[in-house]
Amino acid sequence: MGRGRSKPVLVEPGDAIDRKQARANHANLLELAYGKLEEMLVNCTLAPGRSLSIQDLQDITGLSRTPVHQAVSMLARDTLVIVSPRNGIQIAPIDLARDRLLLELRRDIERFVVRLAAERSGPTQRNQMMHLSRVLRERRATITIDQFNEFDRSIDNLILAAGNEPFVGNALRPLHTIFRRIGFLHQNHIGGEATLHRSVDCHLALTDAIANRRADDAVKASDDIVQFVDAMFDELEARIDPRLLDCSVEPLFTL
Repeated sequence: MGRGRSKPVLVEPGDAIDRKQARANHANLLELAYGKLEEMLVNCTLAPGRSLSIQDLQDITGLSRTPVHQAVSMLARDTLVIVSPRNGIQIAPIDLARDRLLLELRRDIERFVVRLAAERSGPTQRNQMMHLSRVLRERRATITIDQFNEFDRSIDNLILAAGNEPFVGNALRPLHTIFRRIGFLHQNHIGGEATLHRSVDCHLALTDAIANRRADDAVKASDDIVQFVDAMFDELEARIDPRLLDCSVEPLFTL
């Protein structure tokens, strides 16, 4: 006896729209979860060396399990968290020697990206870059490290969009997070107002160069930012409390 043909499944237009909307909502929740966790990594609310569970992160972010779990998987690929079947999730301790080596990688990739951004940016992107420059310059005198990091994220995202080379985004995303956290630690435990102002000025030189399509100047400004970050490592290595790099480390002494 022959097998009958299966009847075609009719998809109502409304069903297709609902599925598309569901995918968009899922992507938005994943982006939200990643953004919240990344911000807490940068400002050390999620302290290096701290151990947590998915449920802990759900409670902290106020988001459901699926987007949090997927965001953690992305952060694990970025080497920012360590996932162990037995021990759950650990925020990766900070290894200053490794991070300093990765700074060389960031320098080389970013040279490529900022040149592309200066050469490929369209009128709308240049207008957005000029707007960021204007607002950042206006707030320079009173800006906090958390506010600066918000500007820094916006600048990085706009540079990647203007460069229009998606391949490099996955490489730069974790590097940007690593060095925002380095800047946060240095600013809060060693640097002062002058250090933050210097960081603002370095980024203004970069945004101005890209907005005006000066590719060579953009590359130089990018190198200046990397050199500025590199200088932080000597002070961090000499002066930072080791427990700020790994909260699981036992105190060296007690008072």
